[in-house]
Amino acid sequence: MAAPLGSVLEVLAVATRLGLTSFGGPVAHLGYFREEYVKRREWVDEATYADLLALCQTLPGPASSQVGISLGIIRAGLPGGLAAWLGFTMPSAIAMVVFAAVLQSVGPQALGWLNGLKIVAVAVVALAAWSMARSLAPDRPRATMALLASILILIWPTSIDIAVAQIGVIVVAGLIGWKLLPAAEVSARPHTPVPIGRTVAATAWVLFFALLVGLPILRTATQSQTVALVDSFYRVGALVFGGAHVVLPLLQAEVVPTGWVSPEQFLAGYGAAQAVPGPLFTFSAFLGAVRGPPPNGALGGAIALLAIYLPSFLLLIGTLPSWGALRARPAVQSALRGVNAAVVGLLLAALYQSVWTPAIRSTWDFALGLAAFGLLAFWGVPPWLVVVITAAGGAGLVALGIP
Repeated sequence: MAAPLGSVLEVLAVATRLGLTSFGGPVAHLGYFREEYVKRREWVDEATYADLLALCQTLPGPASSQVGISLGIIRAGLPGGLAAWLGFTMPSAIAMVVFAAVLQSVGPQALGWLNGLKIVAVAVVALAAWSMARSLAPDRPRATMALLASILILIWPTSIDIAVAQIGVIVVAGLIGWKLLPAAEVSARPHTPVPIGRTVAATAWVLFFALLVGLPILRTATQSQTVALVDSFYRVGALVFGGAHVVLPLLQAEVVPTGWVSPEQFLAGYGAAQAVPGPLFTFSAFLGAVRGPPPNGALGGAIALLAIYLPSFLLLIGTLPSWGALRARPAVQSALRGVNAAVVGLLLAALYQSVWTPAIRSTWDFALGLAAFGLLAFWGVPPWLVVVITAAGGAGLVALGIP
C-alpha cells in the first residue's frame, strides 16, 4: 500500500475553491482539475491524469466528481477522497437545497421564471445529446444502436417500470458492443500506486453489489420512505453510465412516476442546477429536499446526495488499485463502446419524454428554447448566464400576457 503524499486539509481547501468557482459542466470541470492538480500543483502527471479520466468515464456515476475523488485518494488516502468530494460538492448541494426551499414558498408570480427554467433545461439537454452523439455514436453501427435504444424507451409500455427498460438497454448494449464493436488494444503502462489495500478494495466490491441487490428487498420488506429514498438514488448512482445529463432519465423515472416530485418541480430544479458551480449530480439534493413524503427538506437532500454518490466511492475504492491492467483489455473497451452508444439513445428519449413535452407548450416557448440553445452551442455563453437570460425571458412572456 502506497503512503499518501499530502494532508486532508490541503485537499479540502483546494477542492472547496474549485467547488465554488467551477462553472460550465463536466468537461469544464475536468479542464479546471487538470490546470489545478496536474499543471499547477503537480499532484499527478499527465499520463496518470489520463488514466484516471479513462477510469471515471468507464465507471457509472459522475466522471468529473470521480476524477476529483480519485485525485484526493492518491494525495491523502481515503480521507483525502472524502475531503475532495466534500469540497467540490457541498457548495452547489447547499445552493440546490436552498433553491428547493424557495421554490416551495413562491406563489403564482414566479410562474414565468419557473417556465424559463424548464425551457433552458430543453436547450441544455438538446446540446448534451448532440455533443454526446458526435463523440459516442460517430459511426453507423453506434448511431443505429443509439436510435434503437431511444425508440425502445419511447415505445416502452407505461404499465412496466421504465427503469427496468433503461437498465436492460444498457446491459444489452454492452453485450452487443463486446461482440460486435472491436476496439483497439490499449497499451499497458506503469500505473500510479494508490493507498488502498486489496482487502479494502474487495470489501468495497462486495458492499456495492450487496446494496444494489439488498436495498430493493429491504425497501419492499419495510415500506420505509427513508429506505425507498436511499434505494432509488443509490440505484441511479450505480447504473448511470455517461454521467452528467444522462442522469436525467434515470432520476425522472425514480421520482416523478412515484409522485415524489412533480414534472414542473423536476424541470425547474434541473434548470437551476445549470446556474450553480460544481457537479450536476447535486440535482439529487434538490430532489430529496423538494419531494413530497418525508424525509424531505435538508435531511432528504442530504440522504439523496449521499445515496447517489455512495456507488462512486465504492466503485473507485474497488477499481483504482487494478485499473492499469483492466483498461488494457480490448473486451472491456468494446463493451463500453456499446454502453456509450446506448446512453446517447437514453438521453434522446429523455429529451422528448421528460424535458420537451412538459416545457414546450407554445411557439413562444420553442422560440425561447431555440435562443437558449444558440447561446450555448454557437455563442459560447456560460450556462449560468443562459439560465438567467432564459428565466428572465419566461417571466417577460408572462408579464406580456403571451401564452
